Amino acid sequence: MARIGPIRFCPQCGSPVEHHLIYSRERPYCPVCKKVYYLNPKVGAAVFTIKDGRVLLVRRKNAPFQGKWSLPGGFVDADESPRKAARRECFEETGLRVQIRDLIDVVSGTEHSCGANIVLVYQGEIDSGELESQDDADAVAFFQPEELPPLAFDATRRVLMRWCSGNPDML
Repeated sequence: MARIGPIRFCPQCGSPVEHHLIYSRERPYCPVCKKVYYLNPKVGAAVFTIKDGRVLLVRRKNAPFQGKWSLPGGFVDADESPRKAARRECFEETGLRVQIRDLIDVVSGTEHSCGANIVLVYQGEIDSGELESQDDADAVAFFQPEELPPLAFDATRRVLMRWCSGNPDML
């Protein structure tokens, strides 16, 4: 999950910011615009999908964790719901359209500098489409619990550990 770097200049006017104690925390403040900047988390959404007892995973084309596998997923855009983002990301990476079902996990932390701070993992059900790696995935496949490849992210590992342990809510 991402570490949020310091704001040094006002995004609105470009002036150097000051840091003031505001609402019990030190926060960036622009003395010119009189604006407080709140460092909001990056949110990601991922899809856990099972077909014929196998889980859908994508292999990452890019760093970080290039060549490792994860649940299809990515960032939630500011103007979309996490469910819509999960569905969009799954289609962009796998060519499969899914129905988003239950929220099955929320993972937070700081895993790497350019990732999400919070990942919402949803259960998905395939609607349509042709399985094909696209976007930032260079491979896509279904795996049985005993044949899982090297995994990329904490959110993927947590959900797959629950699935592999036979958790009935995950099947």
